[in-house]
Amino acid sequence: MIVDLPDTTTSKISKSLVKIREEGGAVALGRVLTLVIVTSLGEEEDAIEAANDASREHPMRVIVVSTDQENDGLSTGRGARLDAQIRVGGDAGASEVIVLRAYGAAASDQEGLVTGLLLSDAPVVVWWPGAAPEDVSTSDLGRIATRRITDSSNQRNPYEALLSRARTYAPGDTDFAWTRLTLWRAQLAAVLDQPPYEPVTAIEVSGASDSPSTLLLAAWLRHQLKVPVKYGLLARANGSSGIHGVTLTREHGPIELVREVPNVAKLSQPNQPTHDLSLPRRNLRDCLAEELRRLDPDDLYGEVIVQGLAELLESDPA
Repeated sequence: MIVDLPDTTTSKISKSLVKIREEGGAVALGRVLTLVIVTSLGEEEDAIEAANDASREHPMRVIVVSTDQENDGLSTGRGARLDAQIRVGGDAGASEVIVLRAYGAAASDQEGLVTGLLLSDAPVVVWWPGAAPEDVSTSDLGRIATRRITDSSNQRNPYEALLSRARTYAPGDTDFAWTRLTLWRAQLAAVLDQPPYEPVTAIEVSGASDSPSTLLLAAWLRHQLKVPVKYGLLARANGSSGIHGVTLTREHGPIELVREVPNVAKLSQPNQPTHDLSLPRRNLRDCLAEELRRLDPDDLYGEVIVQGLAELLESDPA
């Protein structure tokens, strides 16, 4: 069910939610968190779809704050105005979705827009699928959030965006560039847990030039294994994106995990047959669902983006 509320206020939206609950019972009360999605006008649907899918694992209230971000929230075509839409039932997965489209001066106070709609006594997670503030932890919405999720890969310059996240990191911050590494980190850790247990002496990591995950993987390996890491950011070839491969050098030969085709990686080890492994590039739903599983700070991410990345950039990579 979708209810449109043109030219409205936060108070009217809250009353409409109560009315929907009383009349139809469509809105369940067992929400575990509030997810606030900050996006640009007209770019809401992909994020809403991902949140709806993730809500089946994490029942929540979703508040979408949509403004004209390129013009700092000021729309030249309209005065101050707030249009809202409430989605429940089949149109909202296991969540309830409140879409706030703010124009003009109404978009200048994002915290004020959502404060009256937050679930009481529930954690708040803020997600910027696209453009994010320079320092998310001190932004209007970042100040009220338990967790703050960004996506460096969606920025105009992913490399600079990742460095910005490192400079302004605060506990509770995370980035989908890190979340997309989960399968790679799990596979590499599993390989090193097998005999012959030889120490790694050198590492090489390669990936697309628009892949901040490649830098974070190199930083994680450098931070955890304390060995030199060479990384290469290459032009996208044949439509390939993300991480291309990792080589771990040991005394009796290298371990190579290379993704030459989408979704499939080839694992080569000394004295063992080559294996094809499922290693897809993770979608928004998977990344969001993983991040919502923990509402405390991700300490390892903090160590990698602050310490590991600095160690990597100071090591004069090839």
